[in-house]
Amino acid sequence: MKITIVGGGFGGVKTALELARDTSNQILLISDKPDFQYFPALYGTATGRSHLQSWVPLGTIFADKQNVKIVIDNISKVDPDAKSLTSDTGNVYHYDRLVMALGSVTTYFGIKGLDDFAYGIKSEQEIMRLKHHLYKAIAEDHEVEKQYVIIGGGPTGIELAASMGQFIKRLCSHYGVPHGKVGITLLEAMPRLLPKMSEKTSSKVKQRLEKIGVRVRLNKKVESASADGLIVNGKPLKSHTIIWTSGVANNPFFAANADHFELAKNGKVVVDSQMRTKNGIYVIGDNAATPFSGLAQTALHDALFVAKNMERRQNGKRAKKYKPVLPPVVIPVGENWAAFEWRFLRLYGWVAALIRRVADFVGYHDILPLGQAFSQWRAQTVVEDDYFTPTPPKSK
Repeated sequence: MKITIVGGGFGGVKTALELARDTSNQILLISDKPDFQYFPALYGTATGRSHLQSWVPLGTIFADKQNVKIVIDNISKVDPDAKSLTSDTGNVYHYDRLVMALGSVTTYFGIKGLDDFAYGIKSEQEIMRLKHHLYKAIAEDHEVEKQYVIIGGGPTGIELAASMGQFIKRLCSHYGVPHGKVGITLLEAMPRLLPKMSEKTSSKVKQRLEKIGVRVRLNKKVESASADGLIVNGKPLKSHTIIWTSGVANNPFFAANADHFELAKNGKVVVDSQMRTKNGIYVIGDNAATPFSGLAQTALHDALFVAKNMERRQNGKRAKKYKPVLPPVVIPVGENWAAFEWRFLRLYGWVAALIRRVADFVGYHDILPLGQAFSQWRAQTVVEDDYFTPTPPKSK
């Protein structure tokens, strides 16, 4: 069977790996990037840890899968009647079965100036741009911000805020730049951090951030950004280093092909009990309008479900119905401290940090053999001495 998978993230890669077990399947994996990106590690790479923890070449993942072909291309159109996909460059790909796992994209919610003046950490390019900015400011200009501003009180913003202070101090020490207390400010528009988690966890995480020197500012709505800083709740907030970690939206591919998809209010794709659209296209992970969509564990769960159902159909068995599973959430907040939450279980401190380390190893092992997974996992502890090449990154 000829199966085409679009997307090189958790959902797409895991689906391809599972389906590749059956050597009669011919799998085409189309991704707009040559690497698999391990999103939970990006904040670490952005604050001086090894880049190896965050990116794995797709060719490495599928090196021993002779029935998987990888194509780097950007798909822009789908024709369910012709069972074909068309890329930006005009390439056409035909499929028997199609799995869409494109992931989400950053959105600035229409806030003026953020796309020009805010930095991000959601891709290698964004991280390079942030690091170059810090290199220029500290190594060349010998300047340290009075406050580095991080916008977004979700997991990524919290992880980054907790790590940024020590990273800036390490840079200053490396380049001999005097510094006092490094000011890290975390802004959140809601009344509390982590609004999707329990109030107890929100409170514990806030206390932890403040203990390690992060200024947490709640109920702070960002209204605009400029080269000099932000307007927050109508008042100026000065900073030349603004990092946006909030706001994700469904991949714009689906809105651009809305004739072929039913979209929910949040822009995600409505799927049936087998993760399919009305045209028989499988849509999984961040793109599907299912409970807990947007988490890596959900994308992996979806991938396993779809792959097994395809196998059942091939063997003449009845397909099962999709059942969403609430994944545990564990958020590191600085060294040797994390918050863990799953159902009614709450853990905080070094025990939760240990759980996160184990969870990361499992995450790598979901896509890599044991030895390679261990190498990637171990890279999380490596501090890179890349402070920093003065070569500017490509434009956004």
